[in-house]
Amino acid sequence: MFGDMMGMMGKLKEAQKKVEETKKRLDTVLIDESSSDNLLKVTITANRKINGITIDDSLLKDKEQLEDYLILTINKAIEKATKIQESELGAAAKEGMPNIPGLDSFMK
Repeated sequence: MFGDMMGMMGKLKEAQKKVEETKKRLDTVLIDESSSDNLLKVTITANRKINGITIDDSLLKDKEQLEDYLILTINKAIEKATKIQESELGAAAKEGMPNIPGLDSFMK
């Protein structure tokens, strides 16, 4: 039994390591999102850090319009990044988890 516990602890540490490696890798995954008319472009990492914003000069004339564009486009980019991050981290964690009877039904 003690050996089983040590094996499970090792698997949990391995899962934690895989999750940390995945988090680092997600810093290199870039998501580009543009407004529907391509006047504004936002690039963020899968860890939801803004990497760049490109604004067409025509948007600089109307502060409210620019703010609206930024909010909509950044939110769409964050949504995509969140889905990618959750999927990747979930897969990394599940891959390294020890096989504990009944855990799969509990996690659903």
